[in-house]
Amino acid sequence: MSFIRSPSNTHVTRKPPTEKPRSSWSTLHFDVDAHVNPFFPSSFLPRFPRAVAHFLGYRTPHPPAAHPKPPLGNIPMIFWAVVGIFSSLALIGAVGQEIPAFGEKGVPVIIGSFGAAAVLDFYAIESPLAQPRNAILGQILASITGIIVCKLFALLGPEEFERVRWLGGALSCGLATAVMALTGTVHPPAGATALMAVVDDDVSRLGWYVLVPVSLGCGLMLIVALLVNNIQRRFPFYWWSPSETGLFWNQAARREQQRQKEEESRPRLEKPGASATSSTDSERGMGEDAEVVIKRGEVIIPEGITLRPEEVLWLETISQRL
Repeated sequence: MSFIRSPSNTHVTRKPPTEKPRSSWSTLHFDVDAHVNPFFPSSFLPRFPRAVAHFLGYRTPHPPAAHPKPPLGNIPMIFWAVVGIFSSLALIGAVGQEIPAFGEKGVPVIIGSFGAAAVLDFYAIESPLAQPRNAILGQILASITGIIVCKLFALLGPEEFERVRWLGGALSCGLATAVMALTGTVHPPAGATALMAVVDDDVSRLGWYVLVPVSLGCGLMLIVALLVNNIQRRFPFYWWSPSETGLFWNQAARREQQRQKEEESRPRLEKPGASATSSTDSERGMGEDAEVVIKRGEVIIPEGITLRPEEVLWLETISQRL
């Protein structure tokens, strides 16, 4: 069995895939975290003062309480969501009004996609789509994609561009989704940003300068989210990835390699009459005794099961509510 993490812990062990990749189109898979996470430093939040770390989403690990605190009801969640959405959008608008360059270039007071982003960042804060990596990098990558598509279609000439602009908007949204999916930064409101970068005159005419209000808006919204969402809840659940990074990722990889070597060195005994399917499941560590254990404060899964980040987060959410 392998300990994944409790909601108050900052580390999750994601084991490298044990199966050999197959060439079939339906099984093609790319996990950017497996290539990037080893180069990222481990979490530095535990080194911060407790009050500061609290508003950065870190919670000190502690054993499950004898009388667990009841889960937060939806009325307080709705209240803080309203406070956060209003405060963040008002702050973005107020700051934008005070920047002379925005007025000179005709930058919209608020980019339309920020409305959808605010709902994610202040109500659905447990979703992987609302975590800082997705909320910021997703918007920036989608903006870049939309700008590139817009400039390429503009090469057709003004009249032809207006005639096929709708097609460019559809293409930019589709490509932005692909870019976000491959980089692990999927953020649905960013799809609207990519679309607006082509079909909305107020946004498309800004060109590369659209990255400035988008980045500024994302940063201001994140600051408000850290303050509001950590009053009675927790945000973010992770900054980069729920998987291990840096030294912890390398340690997890070495443990998995050692486990595989031990399994290969053991003699494999098969019961008479056992099916090929059960043999395969046994080799993967998912036999009849495999089970996922969810307790308050911890989630335990068999080593042969690989979970996506959103699945890990869902299990953690369930463990919080027990």
